[in-house]
Amino acid sequence: MRLHPAEIDLTLDRMHRLLAALGNPERQLPPVIHIAGTNGKGSVQAMLRAGLEGAGGRVHAYTSPHLVRFHERIRLAGADISEEALCAVLEEVIEANAGEEITFFEATTAAAFVAMARTPADWCLLEVGLGGRLDATNVVDAPALCVITPVALDHQEFLGETLGEIAGEKAGILKRGVRAVVARQAEAAEEVIEQVAARVGAPLLVEGQHWHAQPERGRLVVQDETGLADVPLPVLRGPHQMANAGVAVVALRALGQGDAALEAAMRRAEWPARMQRLEKREGLEIWLDGGHNPAAAEVLAAGLGELPERETVLVVAMLANRAPEAFLTPLAAQAQALVAVPIPDEPKAHAPETIARAAERLGLAARAAPGLDTALAEVAREHPGARVVICGSLYLAGAVLGGRA
Repeated sequence: MRLHPAEIDLTLDRMHRLLAALGNPERQLPPVIHIAGTNGKGSVQAMLRAGLEGAGGRVHAYTSPHLVRFHERIRLAGADISEEALCAVLEEVIEANAGEEITFFEATTAAAFVAMARTPADWCLLEVGLGGRLDATNVVDAPALCVITPVALDHQEFLGETLGEIAGEKAGILKRGVRAVVARQAEAAEEVIEQVAARVGAPLLVEGQHWHAQPERGRLVVQDETGLADVPLPVLRGPHQMANAGVAVVALRALGQGDAALEAAMRRAEWPARMQRLEKREGLEIWLDGGHNPAAAEVLAAGLGELPERETVLVVAMLANRAPEAFLTPLAAQAQALVAVPIPDEPKAHAPETIARAAERLGLAARAAPGLDTALAEVAREHPGARVVICGSLYLAGAVLGGRA
């Protein structure tokens, strides 16, 4: 963190310099599937990993942020990187960087590339950290496949104010001659993605044009250029996972995978803190979701709308760069009350009182609490047997799963 630039300027110059000093490990990776988008990247990656491993493949996976331990970000041939290996590659990266400015994400991405290049595997899944065009992962010249999940407004301070501008940044991962599976997009986003693809010469497989996915009779039916696939419904919860599952199925088929991979992708995927059901506590039905932008809130609200009717209380914490009212608006129709809490050990978070005031403006009965334990005790006392949805921040979700909240 001492080497972190005073201001983050999105550029690949620092990354190229560091990777050259490390012997260009990004050129020695197994076939890469590069995944960009605003929401759904992690779920699609989880399904792809489950599918490729279910077909017998050894799979590297790079994702961010982590929930409980940093090691989750770097999976080597099916297992999180070990403490010993992580320390070794981080020390190697810091030495090769020779005291130059480098961001946290750039340094850790370089470390992941070093570790992945030295560990035999059949596939490498790379999830974009921010945007795409200038993201630290976008240094692989010829991936096996690109994937763009739904694009929405997020990180406007870095990626642009309009959906089209943000889509242009996401489409920056497209490469000449490399096929890309594209989830259903808003018209403004799809138009830009198609323009970028035409300019660079990247063939697209766009949902609604080249493929379709829909649930039928308790199964998911996917129609693409290779024919019809009839697979189980995804084990990951929520109606939005149908769309993510469609992306994963089309991507796996584009990689030449068969029925074993498709079945495993649907049945074996694991992705914590995405509409995750936790154990009951104080008689409460508790759900956890790390969604933190308005589009993710809409997805969560749709998922809650499919559950049996029950009094619902939101327990919310948010980083200070998020807009509480925009996030809470889709959820207000699914809840009766809200308790705002801080994010443990995170100074750059909204004060709970700020979130509570935003909730009150939306008509929710709201209050602030000093922590999760207090919040749940209050809910159990005032709303016995209620459904509690803990949401608003991946950092809060990580604290919950790690026992720190």
